[in-house]
Amino acid sequence: MPSLLEVSDVSVSFGPHRALDGVHLTAERGHITGLIGPNGAGKSTLFDVIGGLRRPNTGSVVLDGNDITRLGPAQRAKRGMARTFQGLELFGRLSVRDNLLVAAELRRHGRDVKALVDGVIERARLEAYVDRLADSLPTGVGRQVEVARALTTRPDLILLDEPAAGQDAEETERFAGILRQVAADGVAILLVEHDMELVMSVCDQVHVLDLGSIITSGPPESVRQNAAVLDAYLGTA
Repeated sequence: MPSLLEVSDVSVSFGPHRALDGVHLTAERGHITGLIGPNGAGKSTLFDVIGGLRRPNTGSVVLDGNDITRLGPAQRAKRGMARTFQGLELFGRLSVRDNLLVAAELRRHGRDVKALVDGVIERARLEAYVDRLADSLPTGVGRQVEVARALTTRPDLILLDEPAAGQDAEETERFAGILRQVAADGVAILLVEHDMELVMSVCDQVHVLDLGSIITSGPPESVRQNAAVLDAYLGTA
């Protein structure tokens, strides 16, 4: 059975600089796939290619068997892709509930939008914040709202770009539980994150990007013990 997301031989150049060089990556339904690497490795560029904000010089992006390499972000969203960004991108003067309602309207397909939003609020454990304005939220809670807003579009694939940034230990632990539940419902999650404890605890597969190339892929424990990863990113003992 083919992967939900298949990134094949993707390369991106900025003038003489090769930001990505022949990257291959997959993400499966019901699994959390991690993408890690040092700053400048090309993670954000790869996310922009997958999300449709940047077209690669070579290679392809296939979602659920369909080549979407030339589609823009809006068209990819309609096909079941959602994304969060490194910086908080909430509607600051709207409540948490209204942030979710705006997103839910995009792919309602005749569904009861209120019931959908209420269900996501419960799943994301945001009941205490539903009437708060988004710009009044602590950063860690705001990250959870971003993920919840993505979920209201009923995506098949979610790209999460450093979603644990700004979260304390308790928020991160709660967030890990939310990610596991979302994956258990059959959603594919592609996670870029610097919190290695979170990555190693929730991911089924981890890809390590360094200088624009995937240097290794595998289960978390295998990646954690890989000599090239220790040297390039995690640091030696």
